[in-house]
Amino acid sequence: MRRVIYSLLLFLLPVNTMAASLTLDECLSMAKKNNPSLRLLRMDKGIASRIIDQSDASLFPRIDAQAAYTLQQDAQAMKINGQAFETQQATYLSGSVAINYTVYDFGRRDARRKISRTNLDAVNFNIENQEHEIALQVVENYFGILEAKKNISAAEEELNTVKEHRRVAQALYDAGSVTRNDLLQADVRLANASQQLLVRKNMLQNLYLQLNFLLGQQPKERPELIEPATPQLNADAIDSTNALMQRPDLQALRKATRIKEQELNQTRSAFYPELFTRLSIDYLENNKLRDQAIYAAAFGLRINLFDGFASTAAREKAVAENSRAREQVRFAEEQAALEIATVKNNLQVAFDRIAVTKESIVQGEENLRINRNRYEERVGTATEVLDAQTLLTQARTEHYRAIYDYQRAAAHLRKAVGKLQGA
Repeated sequence: MRRVIYSLLLFLLPVNTMAASLTLDECLSMAKKNNPSLRLLRMDKGIASRIIDQSDASLFPRIDAQAAYTLQQDAQAMKINGQAFETQQATYLSGSVAINYTVYDFGRRDARRKISRTNLDAVNFNIENQEHEIALQVVENYFGILEAKKNISAAEEELNTVKEHRRVAQALYDAGSVTRNDLLQADVRLANASQQLLVRKNMLQNLYLQLNFLLGQQPKERPELIEPATPQLNADAIDSTNALMQRPDLQALRKATRIKEQELNQTRSAFYPELFTRLSIDYLENNKLRDQAIYAAAFGLRINLFDGFASTAAREKAVAENSRAREQVRFAEEQAALEIATVKNNLQVAFDRIAVTKESIVQGEENLRINRNRYEERVGTATEVLDAQTLLTQARTEHYRAIYDYQRAAAHLRKAVGKLQGA
């Protein structure tokens, strides 16, 4: 019986599982789905859709109804030959129903509808652009974590090397071959190596916190990140002109420019009249009159004769905003072209650095081996050994940085040409 209860408890109680493994594509997909800022931004799409519904309401007639009960001190009356004749009841009911419809307004209504639809397109491009921005942040944090882990391994190896050097220095000191200064130098380097290891571990934890926020996960999550294949991008083969047409941020700006053009058309139509129709039923309770309900139909023209130059000012403002929007698009395109060229250079330099730093590791390992042997043979100094270890750790750190700088530069290039987005 105890075994059965114990088995049930093991089945029901939560158990600690190994950290989940995540690829870069999985992280990008999670960020696209769960990122807090993207969830907030997608609400703008719903708002833009309601603005379309609001603008489409002008296609339908407007129906207004009202009712009232009026109490007067005395009924209204008219005088005829010195005598008063009541023309109204002292208290009465009244009501009306009216249907108004704009038949034609020379494009104002159509301009508002086009603006609302173009605004929805701009919102969609803004969402897509933000997805690219979040994806880039995920990529940077993803490779930052992988790089931090490699740097921690390098720091741990340096720490072990310094400990071994401290052991050798202690043995030589006990044998009377070296002075106490060698031990002190080893102790200082040991403390410094330990401190550097703590700093790098803290950096790793902060990077995990940032990644979990981007992915919409709990801060305590520590997924095992899978090392992706190194991309082989031909930066020179990328067509910058085509890239400028694909970038969602530039497309959003072009939509904003289109909105300004439509607003300009709307302000121009403000100088034209408006054709309208009206159907109404007005009821006024009055037993002094033959007909208490009046049915009416009207077809009319409405035009503003003077509004204090507000329409003129609105048109001039729309012209200025339209010019500014066009200039903003040109400026953004120039910036995008500069960004693409810069990232291409960064990608090539990072690629070249990988080979250089790889060779420097080999040289650093040989330098450390030689200085270790020299010190053990008492023809070298402790300072030379410790400096050699520092140089080797620096070479390894630079090599890891070059590898992940290449990965990050590749992601920046994909974003610069409008092709980096959550899977």
